[in-house]
Amino acid sequence: MKLTNDTPLVDTFARRVNYLRISVTDRCNLRCRYCAPSMPPPLDRDELLSLDEISRLVRIGVRLGINKVRLTGGEPLCRRGLAGFIQQLRRFAAIEDISLTTNGTMLADQAGELKNAGLRRINISLDTLDRDKFARLTGADRFDNVWDGIMTAAQMGFNPIKINTVVMNGFNDDEIEKLADLSMRYPFHIRFIEYMPIGTDPHTAERYFLSIADMRGRLKRLGPLIPIASTRLDGPAQRYRFEGAPGEVGLIGSMSSHFCGSCNRLRLTADGYLRPCLLANDQVDVKTPMRSGASDDVLASLFVRAIRQKKGEHRMSFSGDQKLRRKMVSIGG
Repeated sequence: MKLTNDTPLVDTFARRVNYLRISVTDRCNLRCRYCAPSMPPPLDRDELLSLDEISRLVRIGVRLGINKVRLTGGEPLCRRGLAGFIQQLRRFAAIEDISLTTNGTMLADQAGELKNAGLRRINISLDTLDRDKFARLTGADRFDNVWDGIMTAAQMGFNPIKINTVVMNGFNDDEIEKLADLSMRYPFHIRFIEYMPIGTDPHTAERYFLSIADMRGRLKRLGPLIPIASTRLDGPAQRYRFEGAPGEVGLIGSMSSHFCGSCNRLRLTADGYLRPCLLANDQVDVKTPMRSGASDDVLASLFVRAIRQKKGEHRMSFSGDQKLRRKMVSIGG
């Protein structure tokens, strides 16, 4: 295809794709049970896209209508040169939103550098406020590091700070109210996410599932939920706040109330594949053509090919009929 500045990425269901989630590394310093219960060996350095290669692909994506970018991992703060890469992204005038998802363990040390590079929005994964549970879930006693990272980011003016909590029935569901209470004390956005059968046996995973309807019922124990209208660049969360709260809560129902009909996402893995859906196995290799000398126009056609592979909705369920061939850590959250 001929690359132009006004070529939109539109899939076969008329959904316009403007959001690119970029995994900058497959490495992570935690072993969360739902993401990487058994960590695959790290990729060799030459298997990973360089930051310059990623920047080129972002530039092509921008010309195709990408205006929102999120950096993920593995753990993105493991990637050297990340702050400089964020500075590169800031030079793309068409990008309206750059954000980062981190486990927070290294955030306190890097928050200043990230803020100076131009990052303003950050998501931090935190599934429990119990130190012992945190160690059991992640394989590391680093709760204090995460909390220090959250507080440091708040002091430096990152806004919003979103805290992502994967709710696991029988493990941390008894903390829903306690986690939501953070939104009453801080201007944080607490996001409760349904457990998905990724990286584990789907039948086992079903035991941990709690629907957002059940979560909403727990939240109402704290008081009436006041709906918040979503803005143009918002994600899929159903947003609420409590009366007088400086923060808010959100519910993401990837399984019981999925948002596929309005999905605007495309993923770029650390090893150079475009994936149209987190919960499907479809992917398009862009690294091999790029390293073989492909032009920007050829690479743009691969973006279009990936978008055309987007399904109307994901097929992931607890029946085990569909299994992902890659773990979450190697795809990017």
